[in-house]
Amino acid sequence: MSGSRMIGVDVGGTFTDVFMLDEATGDARVTKVATTRPDQSGGFLAGIDELAGDAADLSVVVHGTTTGTNALLERKGARIGVITTQGLRDVLEMRRRDRPRTWGLRGDFVPVVPRELRLEVPERTLADGTVRQAVDLAAVRAAGRELLDAGCAAVAVLFANAYANPENETRAVEVLRAIWPNPHVSASSEILPEIREFERFSTTTLNAYLQPEVSGYIQRLEDGLTRDGFGGEFMIVQSNGGVMDVDMASRLPIRTTLSGPAAGVIAAGYIAQSAGFDDVITGDVGGTSFDVALISGGQSMLAAQTSLDFGMVVRSPMIEIATIGAGGGSIAWVDKGGLLNIGPESAGSNPGPVAYGRGNDRPTVTDANVVLGRIDARSPIGALERLDVDAAARAIEAHVGTPLGLGMLEAAEAILRVANARMAGAIRLVSIERGFNPRRFTFMPFGGGGALHAGAMLADVGLGRALVPRYPGVTSAMGCVIADMRQDFVQTVNALVDAVDEAALGALMQRHHDDGMAVLDASGTRFDRRVARFELDMAYIGQTHTVAVPLPVTVEDGIVTPPTRAGIAEAFDAAYRGTYGRLLDKGVRRVMNLRSAVIGERPKFDLKSLAPATAGSAEDARQATRQVYFDGQWHDTAIYARLDLPVGAVIDGPAILEQPDTTILIEPELKGTVDAFGNVIIEART
Repeated sequence: MSGSRMIGVDVGGTFTDVFMLDEATGDARVTKVATTRPDQSGGFLAGIDELAGDAADLSVVVHGTTTGTNALLERKGARIGVITTQGLRDVLEMRRRDRPRTWGLRGDFVPVVPRELRLEVPERTLADGTVRQAVDLAAVRAAGRELLDAGCAAVAVLFANAYANPENETRAVEVLRAIWPNPHVSASSEILPEIREFERFSTTTLNAYLQPEVSGYIQRLEDGLTRDGFGGEFMIVQSNGGVMDVDMASRLPIRTTLSGPAAGVIAAGYIAQSAGFDDVITGDVGGTSFDVALISGGQSMLAAQTSLDFGMVVRSPMIEIATIGAGGGSIAWVDKGGLLNIGPESAGSNPGPVAYGRGNDRPTVTDANVVLGRIDARSPIGALERLDVDAAARAIEAHVGTPLGLGMLEAAEAILRVANARMAGAIRLVSIERGFNPRRFTFMPFGGGGALHAGAMLADVGLGRALVPRYPGVTSAMGCVIADMRQDFVQTVNALVDAVDEAALGALMQRHHDDGMAVLDASGTRFDRRVARFELDMAYIGQTHTVAVPLPVTVEDGIVTPPTRAGIAEAFDAAYRGTYGRLLDKGVRRVMNLRSAVIGERPKFDLKSLAPATAGSAEDARQATRQVYFDGQWHDTAIYARLDLPVGAVIDGPAILEQPDTTILIEPELKGTVDAFGNVIIEART
């Protein structure tokens, strides 16, 4: 019998973060355990066991996973095959005729499916949906057996214009599923029924590439939870910020890419809005990367398409997250030109930074923070007992100080300056370069190392303030608990506005609505509210890029009222003018795709349940004074137990606030104030 406790688990490059909330009492607990490689399920189950003990008392477990992302970036997916229309076997290799280096004359690209495993069969569907040539099912059967004999664990079926009419593809998939020994058969008309050949082929192929790895990982997690007596709901975070059940995650693993970072953005938005801030830039500093996202007006930015690496295009709604290799474990190195670099190589969790004492001898961002006194070597986050400061100092001096002619402390500060500069550049990319004024935004640092760099981001970018949540080191894990269930749909329409079939569009919207609600019903999850949202991808004829056009659609008693042609035209004009500032006087409007989202809003817990007591004083939370290095000199710096600071406490810098999952640095010219939710607001003293 499941109880009242909910758990969110986020697996990062160095640590696996776990957040547990007891819905009955409002009590929250957190922990961080080392991420296990290559199988991340070990750390996942260990973290739950450490916090929950008895898994039978858990009602919900929600997981933000990097398994799919890592498999794509490291090219460690399954051996798969492709069956496609005659003449199209090389679409995946030709892509959009782009190049790895825009201005280079050379560049190599190897698709995840070698050419000998990309097989063609006779069939043809035209762009208007007319079937010119029925699919040769005998050829499909023979191709499937050939791929099985070649050792393929999954197959993708990619037929021309299947978005317009999936008949041929559906018949081929039926034949394949009859002979395929596992469920890993992906059809483009099921994964992405949308115009644009390469994007559809790429997304479907990558889905098949991930299926054996991700479904196997999820099965190991389910088996482990079952052994421990868990009988509640187990869900996976999607890259769009919603959650889905494990069956859908196993069938559509492509939707789990960037799952963990997306959960962090969802939590950041909820925490910031509760605290009164609608415009937020998030900065997740983990062991391997720095992930940045922008939330404007309380809404996360969604991208319809993402390139995870060159030629690896995923066309699926994802929260827009910019990622650079500048995490706590990122290695500092001097190149042949004498320039100091940070990352992208990371020491990860094993061996980890030099100070961990596990065999790495190259300095990292964490090592720089340790030798400068910003991280307490006697009480580090995670399961370590203490850090080796002397080893970190020797590594910094040998690999950075000596090559650059700097002393050890100067070299450590240089490492942080370069890391901060790279982080600031990523923030400018999502704000200034998109026309947003950073001064109106609140910076929310999280992850194990984010709060160590908050002051530098305020100074370097000009952000208004920083908001450090109550448990910044496990924000993504908290986001798993907060995230709503979401189901996205897309279907190409491809019609001029004046020729849109209003009845057919309404029927399509109704089908998306009903299918989405059926998914919510089947989940068994309790929702506070259910919402259906619809938008169109539209452009003027002759334009390649589309604008997202939200539709003001009413849904009453489960019946969707579709928009009229005039309503569509009016909505497009408003969206286009808002994006580009003007309309094209004689432009002819065209509808490309319908996008629908059905969202089940899960109950949210009151963040005030995490807030500290209002009684007491900041002085009661003060633990010691430590020498910390700022701007070329040592400063006496007050050390506080962050979780013991009462609401309303004001801390003048320099100060360090320590807690089990992170360390917060308040630099000399800044101050920190504890708000009603237990967040620490960092801003200039004046």
